[in-house]
Amino acid sequence: MLDVVLTSNTFYRGKLRQVGVTDGAAALGRWDDVPFTTKAELSDDQAAHPPYGTALTYPVRRYVRMHQTSGTTGRPLRILDTAESWTWWATIWERIYRAAGVSAADRVFFCFSFGPFIGFWSAFAGAERMGALCISGGAQSTPERIASIVGSGATVLLSTPTYALRVAEVAREDGVDLAPSDLRVSIHAGEPGASIPATRDRIERELGVAAFDHTGATEVGPTGFSCEARDGVHLVESEFIAEVRDPVTGEVREDGEGELILTNLGRWGSPAIRYRTGDRVIAAREGCSCGRSLLKLRGGVLGRVDDMVIVRGVNVYPSALEAVIRRFPGVAEFRIEAYEDHGMTELRLVIEPQREGLDGLAPTVGDAVHRLLGLRCEVALAAPGSLPRFELKAKRFTRVSAK
Repeated sequence: MLDVVLTSNTFYRGKLRQVGVTDGAAALGRWDDVPFTTKAELSDDQAAHPPYGTALTYPVRRYVRMHQTSGTTGRPLRILDTAESWTWWATIWERIYRAAGVSAADRVFFCFSFGPFIGFWSAFAGAERMGALCISGGAQSTPERIASIVGSGATVLLSTPTYALRVAEVAREDGVDLAPSDLRVSIHAGEPGASIPATRDRIERELGVAAFDHTGATEVGPTGFSCEARDGVHLVESEFIAEVRDPVTGEVREDGEGELILTNLGRWGSPAIRYRTGDRVIAAREGCSCGRSLLKLRGGVLGRVDDMVIVRGVNVYPSALEAVIRRFPGVAEFRIEAYEDHGMTELRLVIEPQREGLDGLAPTVGDAVHRLLGLRCEVALAAPGSLPRFELKAKRFTRVSAK
């Protein structure tokens, strides 16, 4: 791949030649010298060379698909795939499905708008390739999707963890019990929730499924899956070079916490070489009870490296707060607000109860956060139904200017 990239990919050829790398073998021999790639670099390159930038290995006519990043962390990137790399995506998804016990006999429902964000497009291609019946929920309201899930006899659900809980919420409001439906498996991506036990347990209880996590990114590909142990995510190391490094020092973390850095091996037309994902993970090389020896990210993706806030000396990540909040079935939705007060960072949790009359929920959640995380923060109640609902990546963590 690197020999081809060095021949015709202007963006990466320039980065590699900056450190004297002129062929693939040299790059592998001096891997630590190969520069990291950041999303900001790719974004700046596309802004300077619209519409697709210079990180393409082939002429545009070779590409058959264009997708965009979600835009949650900046200007959306346009990423192109060749027919070969799209097949690569679909083939990896077959592995993800098999790990969750999904087969050609299943009927797979996709809670996804099928817009330019890559979302579950590749999952749809993988299910088709496997021979499963694919059912699109694009352009449907949540009640319409629930009716289609029940009416079609769908056995597998794909959505973000947040949207799975939204489906359960609307079904409950409409008097539909999904637990006895044909659904038996759900696969989730876009957020850490499916690897957070409290969130996963709630999805499983309300939908009557076994819930599995999946990691991936538009810029890189479908990178990982949870196995039957469901205590983390295995990376597909046959298709990616995975590194976990300290985000500040760059020190390698073979076992331990750091930022996930990935190189994809089957996407020659739009490669990602030593791409800094910005995802905070804990690497684990010990064997898994499922028998796989692939690198495991314990607890899945724990959050974004830049989402951490320090509150009175305590390092706090949104995923840790979600793990506590989701223990309370009375919480329908929540928001985390970080603000500055007298030069110090403080947090406010805004929680929405499932119904009126749960006034004691706020202090109960606050006590649990203090007991489990050692953190005292304000907890406020929102009116039922007032907080936003999300189909794609939820935006629950925000920094506000003042209290």
